Amino acid sequence: MTDFAHPATEYEVVESEPPEVLARNLVTAGHLLASATAFFFLAFVFAYFYLRSLNNHAMWRPKHVDPSVAWGTGIVACLVLSAIILRLGLADHRANRRDHWRIKGIVAFLLGALALVLQVVAWAELGFGPADGGYASVYLGWTAFYFLFVLCALFWLETVLATSWRYRGWASGKVTVAPGEASGDPHREAEDIRDPVSLVRAELGSLSFYWTFLAGLGVLTWVVLYLL
Repeated sequence: MTDFAHPATEYEVVESEPPEVLARNLVTAGHLLASATAFFFLAFVFAYFYLRSLNNHAMWRPKHVDPSVAWGTGIVACLVLSAIILRLGLADHRANRRDHWRIKGIVAFLLGALALVLQVVAWAELGFGPADGGYASVYLGWTAFYFLFVLCALFWLETVLATSWRYRGWASGKVTVAPGEASGDPHREAEDIRDPVSLVRAELGSLSFYWTFLAGLGVLTWVVLYLL
């Protein structure tokens, strides 16, 4: 272990890591991220039903606390459609139809961005604030954090798209990856990860899984906050 911590460690000790190892790590990371997200939003599910059952002073949900079901439906519809299109894009990538996947990836990104815009519009039209009862607090907290999670997932999608586009000629040999480019270390004399562009598929698979999970969470959000 001291060899890895020593400042004079040779690069060949850590170079040329097989891409299959990182591919498995990316898949595992996607599942762990989904699990962590589920536990995070479990707190809002608990708060919803707990505060609803207490209904202190009959202030759980006053009459004026009524978010638009139409906006909520539009938001979740965009996210579900985006997740479906991204899953189709993953199938295209696996079939080596990379141009098709990029188009679907852009459409999925735009639909996700539209969902965020609709959420902002829905907030702007609310006639209540977080202090107007338990439901109002849960609604605003839940949707605010869900907005943040979707925004971060969209950034993830953007980076996958950007990498795929930047190295679009890699499969045909028209584009090469310089040593250390995967890690951003210009001083490496050999590749730190063999074929780093091949990780796009694994990352896309992990992202598609998490994006589908977020869309499913959006459906749950819609049911709990707008229909119950």
